[in-house]
Amino acid sequence: MSKTEIDKKKIESLLPHREPMLLIEKLINIVHLKSATAIMNVKKDSFFVQGHFPGQPVMPGVLIVEAFGQAAAALTALGIDPKEYENKLVYLMSVEKAKFRNPVIPDCELHLEIEAIRSHGRVWKYKGTAKVDGKRMADAEWSATIVDRK
Repeated sequence: MSKTEIDKKKIESLLPHREPMLLIEKLINIVHLKSATAIMNVKKDSFFVQGHFPGQPVMPGVLIVEAFGQAAAALTALGIDPKEYENKLVYLMSVEKAKFRNPVIPDCELHLEIEAIRSHGRVWKYKGTAKVDGKRMADAEWSATIVDRK
């Protein structure tokens, strides 16, 4: 598939996530099964900032990692044979080298630059960098697996 950008509707066709847990808005700069940038609009009324923290909202780091995972799952699902992905889910297996360098404060557009490092069967390893206005906010490496939906 040679698409270089997909919208939220297409992401919803690839992932089981729905509002409010579908965090990414679109994927851009897609390189088939290799890399992409996910866009996430972090807003003052996002569910996760209401109590984190009142009066000083900050996006939880764990949700940055979740957004990385969603971006990677969408990239992978977009790139593999639809029959291979049919009735499957992508599960996070491990998170390594996660570093939260700067707080992600609403309202902002978070860019999640992800790259598939390698795959072996149904196990994939990725790395990513989260940026706001070009400034590095977080990075991580993680592994995920494709499993049968039950």
